[in-house]
Amino acid sequence: MCIVFIANRCRPDYPLIIAANRDEFYDRPASPLDFWEDYPQVAAGRDMEAGGTWLGITTAGRFAAVTNFRDPRSIDPSAPSRGTLVRDFLVGSVSPRDYLLLLKDRGKAYNGFNLVAGDMEGVYYYSNVERGVHELSPGIHGLSNHLMDTPWPKVETGKNRLLEILSGDGPVGIEDVLAVLSDTARPPDSMLPDTGVGMEWERVLSSIFVRSPVYGTRCSSVIIVDREGGCVFVERTFEPGAGEKAGSFDRVIRFRIGAFGRGNGTNGGDAG
Repeated sequence: MCIVFIANRCRPDYPLIIAANRDEFYDRPASPLDFWEDYPQVAAGRDMEAGGTWLGITTAGRFAAVTNFRDPRSIDPSAPSRGTLVRDFLVGSVSPRDYLLLLKDRGKAYNGFNLVAGDMEGVYYYSNVERGVHELSPGIHGLSNHLMDTPWPKVETGKNRLLEILSGDGPVGIEDVLAVLSDTARPPDSMLPDTGVGMEWERVLSSIFVRSPVYGTRCSSVIIVDREGGCVFVERTFEPGAGEKAGSFDRVIRFRIGAFGRGNGTNGGDAG
């Protein structure tokens, strides 16, 4: 996953909103959003290659998301998959803060990552590059392939657009949040970071929604939790190279936080 926006306790009626794009090579297999057969309290897509996930939430209100820290010079091809970090938190019972503290030693085995883990009591962040555990303050936060709230253009753009959506007092529309994630605008070269991938790839990766012949945004996800504990999780999956809704399909899951089991949720396709 390459970008995550978190609205943490911005409004009393929406204590948590997560909007995220997963960017990956098109040939890496993944299953779409669903309740997992082996852990039915977990709602998430799944990486079919390593068994982890990029974003998920449980019916108890535990949630997590991971992004890679972009530094091609320090990649170890034999390192374990970072998606297992999200999976292990979701299926476990350790508190978010304690789970991230445990990673201060274990996290060294992985390539660079950023991990957000939380529950209905608080949201925490850890990077094995920076190696500090931080509780996120109320407000809108953005995370791409650097540290939390690094002011890359696409991070700032997404945070500002999400702030506009939340600035009123009316209902938050899922399509409005998905529209933020569909932005393909690229900033000028002078505003791009130098992460070691070369200018051509810096341009490709500079938009919120990424498109290229072999790599790009595979799905856009929105999680909205309301003041009553109602949760809606929408995943819009895109065909390789597609950037329009005509080349996509939706999965939708709804449940109430604290209600366990598949029978308490619903899911289906073509919800848009």
